[in-house]
Amino acid sequence: TQTSPRPTILFILLKQLDQIIIHQQVELLEAILGRETSSKYEIKNPLGQRVYFAVEENGCCDRGLCSPLRPFTIRIADNAGREVIRVTRPLRCSSCCFPCFLQELEVQSPPGTIAGYVVQNWDPFLPKFTIRNQSKEDVLKIIGPCATCGCFEDVDFEVKALNEMTAIGKISKYWSGFVNNVFTNTANFGIQVPVDLDVRIKAVMIGACFLIDLMFFENSLDGL
Repeated sequence: TQTSPRPTILFILLKQLDQIIIHQQVELLEAILGRETSSKYEIKNPLGQRVYFAVEENGCCDRGLCSPLRPFTIRIADNAGREVIRVTRPLRCSSCCFPCFLQELEVQSPPGTIAGYVVQNWDPFLPKFTIRNQSKEDVLKIIGPCATCGCFEDVDFEVKALNEMTAIGKISKYWSGFVNNVFTNTANFGIQVPVDLDVRIKAVMIGACFLIDLMFFENSLDGL
């Protein structure tokens, strides 16, 4: 069994960052066959250097039948191949018709140690989420726009204080161009947060970015 690195070593790169770039790798097979494949991501610093690599784990039936609501486990490893963050999403609803069974996501870092949670909040108009720490205490809010189609422009989900008035950062889905958006589901995201934000909450923000990607930007090409 591989031993998890100590958190002080594990987070040395993440702790220094106030901007995190998440690049979904192009899946040629998905573009050709028109079917969902397991997502893979590179997590980079503002200079474009890869600091982590993420791989989604689930079954092909989950991707085909439940996408974009599919349950998943995303394992995030450093450049030495050591798993440093684990993101788990159970199968839940996202419709405002089911306010008691909305999306929840758990982030562990290192694996086996809770770093925090992302919880979807019911709202009739806006995408809203709460970031919680390892004790399930509310820490931050994420509020998205009414429309997330993002035609020819970036889509910003604002990261705010609990009063929902003070913005401290954002999660942005970058416009990737017409060809990329039509023929693949690949996406590029940026996370901007204060550099002194608790490193465990930064890890949870990465999990929130994955959840936002699948909920609002993962459009199955086969019509499922």
